[in-house]
Amino acid sequence: MEDHQNQVLIGRKLYDAICRFDRSREAREEYYRIMDTEIEVRGEKQTIRDQILRVYAMLFCDDLEMEAGRPAGPDEVEATADRLYIGTAGFDPDHWYRMKHHFPVIDEDNYDRFAALVLSDLKAGSLHDSVVNDGDMLLVGEKNPLLLTEEERESQTLRRIEPI
Repeated sequence: MEDHQNQVLIGRKLYDAICRFDRSREAREEYYRIMDTEIEVRGEKQTIRDQILRVYAMLFCDDLEMEAGRPAGPDEVEATADRLYIGTAGFDPDHWYRMKHHFPVIDEDNYDRFAALVLSDLKAGSLHDSVVNDGDMLLVGEKNPLLLTEEERESQTLRRIEPI
């Protein structure tokens, strides 16, 4: 039952609320309502926000030497956001995940929204649709891709993330 509730909450409504967040008060209210919803996971109460940040850490922060089970914080989300690509590695708005979704800065104010966007997009957003229809994937590149040379960037090891 609890897993089903989580699946419903981390889905299309959350994705749509995040995509409209800057343009609509109702979208912001829906986003905060979903993120602050309390759920029970293995007998422990937590919010959807807590769960999202734990899953984000598990999927994208594995090489940041974080304590196992710890949720991603602003520094971890900011450090990993540049590593996410759609389809192929590239820092253009079509392929660089954070720029495609207009997140030029990731900080204390929006790191949880970015993490929620990535996970809800994989579950029920346009990324999920493009995986199903076009074969695109969310790819995770190497640490500090902005510091890589062009040659290093082109030959970096990429890991595919399957839709949730």
